[in-house]
Amino acid sequence: MRRSHVRNVSLTAVAVTVLSVGAAAPPPTERTTPVKEPVAVGHGGAVASVDPDASAAGIEVLRRGGNAVDAAVATAAALGVTEPYSAGIGGGGYFVYYDAKTRTVHTIDGRETAPLSADASLFLDENGKPLPFEEGMTSGLSVGTPGTPATWDTALDAWGSKSLRDLLKPAERLARDGFTVDATFRSQTQANEARFRDFPATAGLFLPGGRLPVVGSTFKNPDLARTYEKLGRQGVGAMYRGELARDIVRTVRNPPVRDGATRNVRSGDLTERDLARYETVWRKPTKMSYRGLDVYGMAPSSSGGTTVGEALNILERTDLSALSKEQYLHRFIEASRVSFADRGRWVGDPAFEDVPVKGLLSQRFADSRACLIRDDAVLKSPLAPGDPRRPKPCGTGGKAAPTTYEGENTTHLTASDKWGNVVAYTLTIESTGGSGITVPGRGFLLNNELTDFSFAPADPAVHDPNLPGPGKRPRSSMSPTIVLDHRDRPVLALGSPGGATIITTVLQTLTGVVDRDLPLVEAIAAPRASQRNQPTTELEPALYDSPLRARLEALGHAFRENPEIGAATGVQRLPDGRWLAAAEKTRRGGGSAMVVHPAGRP
Repeated sequence: MRRSHVRNVSLTAVAVTVLSVGAAAPPPTERTTPVKEPVAVGHGGAVASVDPDASAAGIEVLRRGGNAVDAAVATAAALGVTEPYSAGIGGGGYFVYYDAKTRTVHTIDGRETAPLSADASLFLDENGKPLPFEEGMTSGLSVGTPGTPATWDTALDAWGSKSLRDLLKPAERLARDGFTVDATFRSQTQANEARFRDFPATAGLFLPGGRLPVVGSTFKNPDLARTYEKLGRQGVGAMYRGELARDIVRTVRNPPVRDGATRNVRSGDLTERDLARYETVWRKPTKMSYRGLDVYGMAPSSSGGTTVGEALNILERTDLSALSKEQYLHRFIEASRVSFADRGRWVGDPAFEDVPVKGLLSQRFADSRACLIRDDAVLKSPLAPGDPRRPKPCGTGGKAAPTTYEGENTTHLTASDKWGNVVAYTLTIESTGGSGITVPGRGFLLNNELTDFSFAPADPAVHDPNLPGPGKRPRSSMSPTIVLDHRDRPVLALGSPGGATIITTVLQTLTGVVDRDLPLVEAIAAPRASQRNQPTTELEPALYDSPLRARLEALGHAFRENPEIGAATGVQRLPDGRWLAAAEKTRRGGGSAMVVHPAGRP
């Protein structure tokens, strides 16, 4: 694991401020609740996240001379306070960075890893049968070695201009002084209430006084404030060695369950050695061309870059701008179906699997798969995969297998700065609330990321590249994406939470902007569909209740309703040099887009 350089650049206390157009920042000592705005335009850089306190922390770092990497770390740390059920130092993620000086894209794989003792039977019971998912998710068994602190360390060491200690200050103060509970935080707590009550440390933190937090009340996390202070003072190595590491291992190996709980909480086998040997991995980003733009994404262990890229290659031969909404959705759904069939067969941790990334992203392979798609018929799932190593027109490369389950929570942030650097960063603790297990006295939830492994092959006759293994990274769908023009300048950066729906959310948003001529904020807000090589396609209510559904069903599509798919954020460089930040209008209660200077140049 890389160690951050200690920089002699101080960052004064950061006030959480409202930075909407025309608004003046309050004095640094004044505590205010920022207003959520889904879009902002201006100069000096931009930040978009799901939470206004977190976006404000990143913006203040930019205002004080920090760069996009500094802002991304500060925003992520604040999200660990205000969105603790989606992200935090107990989890991992993927960091994609555009360096304006060299006009190059770099990526960091900060995915969690399985214990060295793990093998393909990790989630099998005593009789060799897969555990119920609910039993796997709320357990020490599901906890992988966290990668988020190491990701911050790696990114700051390579490109940061501020010290981690300074960048953690806004989040540290937010945890100590508190943030205002909103309806989303309360509802997510309520959805987890039963399992949170089974862990005294979790209940004591997230159910203050034994009750659900009240909307409008102030929520404080002094334990996390002290943990951030410790990491700032000692460096992220304190997470992987020493007292804090021992606390994590103790919690995983002997989950602290309340007396009288009836839940079967299995122990994990994480060790101090697992934490001490953790390293982030530099990955070559995925790259493909679409409509004259270069689309960069995250390579395996994530499946985001290859699957989004393959789907875009499939769609490349079709003029989506000329299609009706019905025809566009049909093509989008079918391209998603095909690319997910190939994802399931070929993508896993490249340290354990021979992943044919070049083949999956080749136009030749995409064309061989696109010929399966017809305008007057619907493919049936599960669809058999193709073979990217030996593409054959309309050919398949094996037996079909259904897509395994993947949890639908995570968070995503995007940031840019006045120098033109850009970050797209997706981070997670997996399920909403992660494992449900809080490290006592430390203020953060542990991930249940290992449930992203296949518990068992979906079909024993089909090779599954995503079975558990020692030190293996589970396959992810996280899809932080940066798009460059023909001069290698940033055009757009985006990403989303949502488990496997991340891929379809990013794909739909990209095609909405590039092909359907939607403003970024409208492409993010547009009602979503998600097809993942399953018999039915998920539709959000605005599509499910529309006449489009009946017309697509007449073609052969089958649908089920999903109340909410994803929660994207993005930044866009406008032709006049300004930055546009965009977030959700309503999903997850709406996101928060901010810019440094909303009006005019600095």
